[in-house]
Amino acid sequence: MKIYLLAALTAISLLSISCSRETVLREELPQIFPDYIGVTVPAGVAPLNFDLPEEYSKVYAKVSDRQGRSITAKGSYAGFNVDKWHKLTEANVGDTLAVTVAGFKDGKWEQFRSFMFFVSEYPLDDYGMTYRKFAPGYETYSRIGIYQRNIHNFDEEPILEGTLLPGQCMGCHTANATSPDQFLFHLRGKHGATVVQRDGQRKWLETKTDKTIGRTAYSYWHPSGEYIAHSNNIIRQLFWTGNNERYIEVYDEASDVVVHNVNTDEFLLNPLLRTEDFETYPVFSSDGKTLYFCSAPKVEVPARAEDLHYNLCSIAFDKDTESFGDQVDTLIKASALGKSVTFPRPSYDGRWILYSYADFGNFPINHKDADLWLLDLEDGSTHPLERANSSYSESFHNWSSDSHWILFASRRGDSLYSCIYVAEIDEDGNASKPFLLPQKDPSFYHKTLFTFNVPDFTKEKVDFKIKGAYKEAFSDERVQVRIKE
Repeated sequence: MKIYLLAALTAISLLSISCSRETVLREELPQIFPDYIGVTVPAGVAPLNFDLPEEYSKVYAKVSDRQGRSITAKGSYAGFNVDKWHKLTEANVGDTLAVTVAGFKDGKWEQFRSFMFFVSEYPLDDYGMTYRKFAPGYETYSRIGIYQRNIHNFDEEPILEGTLLPGQCMGCHTANATSPDQFLFHLRGKHGATVVQRDGQRKWLETKTDKTIGRTAYSYWHPSGEYIAHSNNIIRQLFWTGNNERYIEVYDEASDVVVHNVNTDEFLLNPLLRTEDFETYPVFSSDGKTLYFCSAPKVEVPARAEDLHYNLCSIAFDKDTESFGDQVDTLIKASALGKSVTFPRPSYDGRWILYSYADFGNFPINHKDADLWLLDLEDGSTHPLERANSSYSESFHNWSSDSHWILFASRRGDSLYSCIYVAEIDEDGNASKPFLLPQKDPSFYHKTLFTFNVPDFTKEKVDFKIKGAYKEAFSDERVQVRIKE
């Protein structure tokens, strides 16, 4: 099928693009932004609008299928009609669409060699995604906010913005397996809290106790919705320069893992999760019977921050008895290779664990070498997602509800700002070439001063009642989490 289309691409021409009498045919592919050449997308995704380099004042694009159906776009950039785009992609599930592009420059059109993209056989039925968006900085919180975006069109709206809670930093929105009804986020600053919402009811928690080293930091829901695994971290930042580059390292002075009973607001403590080593990034398996986490032998920080190498570990968990297994198993001993495993994310079908693999440390977004890898839970093998990775950091990844799509933050665009990319994962754990989250006007990415991080899919639109949030936050009325004796 794909070979047939590749042979047919040269026969596709642009008709009636202008009244110009001259069209120059170019043999090379167009330099479009974003680069959507050869990507794989779900049917019904937002249109892959794109632009040509700025010397082209107009763009004309035609997307065609093998049955002769097509849609066109013309303007300062290629912006396709959402409904027509949906209809064409939904009619070509599992097939290929060809795109022919022309740009207007110096009084004439230049038509480039056609390219193609693929419409996946795997649907993406989730409503969209959530993410945190803010201006990069290290001293002030700026206009930080948690937002949601419909991935099938261009609608974006805030869940909660920092303008409502001035002086507070909002941590990551963490949902239970893409649920819009069960989620939490952390509020940092003078009026700090962990906000947990279930089925429209929310509570503001104080998670620092006299038996834990700090407030909760990285969290993950048990599939039952009755428990949350947290890490307690004392987090620091380190800045240094070398080799004509700027380095920013986030590291822990100490970190432990606890499990939180959401019904009773009690912490379940276990000595195997609270050792002298660093334990962090806990996550539950899809069946809730295993707790995965990252662990690194303790070293002196920040002096030996580059010697921090995290392994992927696991321990059994039984929610009915609120008990843990009596031993910790090491699934990936990355430290033996001088590497570090962080941010594990199990697929919801129980087949894979997606994780970041870097040279050291536990904050991969700051590491150019950080790549995405998959652990096969059936046979224990691991492999990199070669088509999804780049020469810049890949991190903060999550799964769609059907476990066939991933999204992640990457700095491959300009090495400074993190943007969201989406890729298909097939039955064998292979990734497609990822596509940048489409925007109505592709120049958005050249103009925005905001970076994206901690993206996640959401099955439906998140409903967070803004009314009362200011009063609740600044009242400092908190539910104190207790230790289960």
